[in-house]
This record gives sequence, C-alpha cells and structure tokens, in this order.
Amino acid sequence: MPAAEHDRITVRALLARPGYRRWWAAAAISRAGDVLAGVTLLLLVLDRTGSGTGVAGVVIADVLPVLLLAPLAGIVVDRWPRRRIMIAADLVRAVLAATLPLVDAHVFAIYAIAFALSAAAVFFNPAANSLLPALVGERELVAANSGVWTMAIIAQIALAPLAGVLAAAAGFAVAFWVNAASFAASAVLLAGLAVPGHRAAAISRGWLRDSLDGARLLVADRLLRALAAAQLLAALSAGAISALLVVLARERLGLGPQGFGWLLAAIAVGAVAGPVLLTRALRGRAGPNVVFAAFGLRGLVNVLLAVTTWPLLAAASLLLYGLGTSTGTIAFTSLVQTHTDETVRGRVFAALDSLFQAGRLVSLLLGGLLADALGITAVYLLGSALLLAAAACGFALARDPRRR
Repeated sequence: MPAAEHDRITVRALLARPGYRRWWAAAAISRAGDVLAGVTLLLLVLDRTGSGTGVAGVVIADVLPVLLLAPLAGIVVDRWPRRRIMIAADLVRAVLAATLPLVDAHVFAIYAIAFALSAAAVFFNPAANSLLPALVGERELVAANSGVWTMAIIAQIALAPLAGVLAAAAGFAVAFWVNAASFAASAVLLAGLAVPGHRAAAISRGWLRDSLDGARLLVADRLLRALAAAQLLAALSAGAISALLVVLARERLGLGPQGFGWLLAAIAVGAVAGPVLLTRALRGRAGPNVVFAAFGLRGLVNVLLAVTTWPLLAAASLLLYGLGTSTGTIAFTSLVQTHTDETVRGRVFAALDSLFQAGRLVSLLLGGLLADALGITAVYLLGSALLLAAAACGFALARDPRRR
C-alpha cells in the first residue's frame, strides 16, 4: 500500500518488502550483467579485429534490435505475464553469454550473439518497467525507480573497469561465464517473485496493428506526445555529446586521460546524488515540470561546457549534468508508469525506447562529422539547443490548464 501522505517514502522502506526487494535485486543484477556483457564484448571485438570499425559493429548490433523488435516486444509485454518474460529474457542471455566463449574466434558469431543479447534486453526492460507499478503504490514509484537507478549507476562505475580487469587476468571465457551467472541469478530471483495478475491486452486487429499501438499512443495522448518529442530531442543531443566528451576534454580543457577520468567521475557523483535528492524533494509523484526542468538543466550545462576552458568549472558542470540525467530519467519513467494504463504500458515503453535509440544512433553518426566540420564548441552549443527545446515542450505543457 502507498505510504501515508505525510511520510517520506524511502528506498530503504521499500526494500523491506519482499516483492520489491526481489524485483530490485533481479533488475539490478540483470543490469549489471548488461554492463559486463557490453564492456567485455567491446574488448573482445577490439582484440579480435584491432579496428575501431569492428568495435562500431558491436554498437550497431546493440542498437538495431531496439529499432527492429521494440514494437513486437511491446505487445508481448502487454499480452503475457511480465515476470515470465523477464525470466525468459534472463535465461536466454545466460545461455548466450555461456556460449560465446565457444565461438569467440569468429567475429560474425560475436556480432550475432551481441545482437541476440540486445534483443533479449528489448523484452526485459519494458517488462521490468511495466511490472513495477504492480508491486508498489503510485506515490512510491519515484523511490522505487530511484533504487534500481542508483544500483545501475554503481554497477556502471564498478563493473565497467572490473570487466576489463577480469578479461585481462582470467581471460574472456571466464568474464562471459561470470556474465552468464549474473543473468541466471536474476532469473532465479524472479522465479520466486509473487506478482498480482495484470489485465492483458486483447488482440483484436492483428499482431502488426496492435504492435504499433505504442507509437499511435505517443501521438494521440498530449502528455505522451510531449514526453516523446522531448525524448527524441534529448537523444539527438546525448549520443554525440557523450561520445565527444573526450574530444572536449583534450581540445578545450587541455586534459589527458587522467583528467578525462575525473570528468567521468564528476558525472557519476551527480548521477548517484540525483536519486537521493529527488526522493527527498518530491515525497511522492513526479510531475512533468520535473522531467522537463532536468532537460533544461542539461542544456544549460552544455552551454557552460562549450565556452569554458577551466577544468574545475567543467567538472562542476558535469556533476550537475549527471544529477539532471538521473533525476530526469527517474521522473520520466515514473510519470509514464502512472500516466499509462497497464494494458498498453509495455507498448508505450517499447515505443519510447525505440525513439530514444533512433535519435541516439543519428546523433552518434552525425556528431563526429559535425565536430570535424564545425568544431567541438559548435557541437556542444547545438546539443544545448536541442535540450533546451526539449525543456520548452514541458513548460508549454505545464502552462496548459487542461493538462492531466
């Protein structure tokens, strides 16, 4: 049951409940597995090919399944028990990770497994996001999402370098077996999760038309339309901005690898602090203003990054960027969960995932070209303009007295 209005809802209080605790642990372990798989795959392909083009192939294999399978994943998540979908996705990934050492001499086989790992995640992620509202109350969703987001960031910070150390010290095979064990552990936790039944979507117009309902809902619903537009604008900024931070560090700030590492650490500190501050500030539901203010904060940070040559100011700005990213993501997810009916929630999340990855891919492809043609400052100013435009979508909605 939701906490009383006057009580502050905390992640610690939610973790005292067996249902949320199992979901949280399974989601955290599964996302840790994603980190291990992603880093180890990149290192493996670089080792086998020795080329940046080969590494780019892994990135493409990671993004393509979202673009191709998200509509199908959405209807599957809305049609079948979400816990079982998550278990199936974890077991598939466990088998794939355990199998990879047997074929790691063949680059195209590595790409195929990378594609399949990402495809399984396309089903797992919307199922996890759609299942959570069945385990906690509406006012508890911000804290509940904060819990898993915090663990995901900690996993990224700790496991990304650990994956490299493990691969170097014990070999790629051991790294992938550890990865397989993480997915299997997540499946075991989910197997013991008691979940209330959900109202399944009725397929009345065929799989193809029903699978596209997520996109139709994003267009038809005013709030979802604003969120989708902002998501796309932010994605068009985020891909290039993230990838080119190393260039900014060298060309504008005069930093080497160690200095670049400190910039990444500043983002991580902000990203971890964000959930704590958000749960203390909101004490309940997240509204559209929180989501879009976070986009605006990141846009202003990009302006500072574009014009400053002071490393300390850049690091402080990136701390705010990390805070804006984490608070915005948690508020965005919580808002979609509360705003959408459970019979279409999977399709809405899948459509939003597809939109984000499409924008991110375009941003990655164009970012380097624009940096070469216009310079890194222009790219960051353009990224800022896109994020501020995303914020404007939300503030226009907030001024509308008819908003939900």
